[in-house]
Amino acid sequence: MIEDTPTPHIELYVRSMLPNGAHERQEDAINQLHTLDEEGQIDSFNVIVWGKRIAPQSAAARTEEGKYILNRVAEFKQWSLSNNVSFDSFHQRTDVDAEVTESSYEAIVLPVMGLAEYTNNELTHVAPCTKGDTVHTIMDRLDRLEAGQPSALEQDTVDVSIV
Repeated sequence: MIEDTPTPHIELYVRSMLPNGAHERQEDAINQLHTLDEEGQIDSFNVIVWGKRIAPQSAAARTEEGKYILNRVAEFKQWSLSNNVSFDSFHQRTDVDAEVTESSYEAIVLPVMGLAEYTNNELTHVAPCTKGDTVHTIMDRLDRLEAGQPSALEQDTVDVSIV
């Protein structure tokens, strides 16, 4: 990276109960984050484990961890709106049937894996996201960090010329 360019802090969110094939993708992402950290391409990183879903009105949502997850999801949604990208993986909601109480409640389905990039404490990138027909994956962003390149979203903005 250019010496004057601040290095980002990365947060990688991973689901605790994995569907088939997801464990290897998580391992690859974590290994690449270790490499980026060792090479000084990123300032630091955290891996945050979360579950499959969180119900905003639940007792769990009122815990420190629940509030943290809901605040992050809200921050990611705001970032997607500000950057005109689709962020379906954090917009999924589902109704969950509670068998014991014979009732149902609404929950936010959390993605199997998500990445948040912060530079100078400001959210600068979230993956996966979609802009137009292009999907920007977690591994795409990690590869661009390794190459010392801005995110593809930033690159698209830089490449636009006004005549």
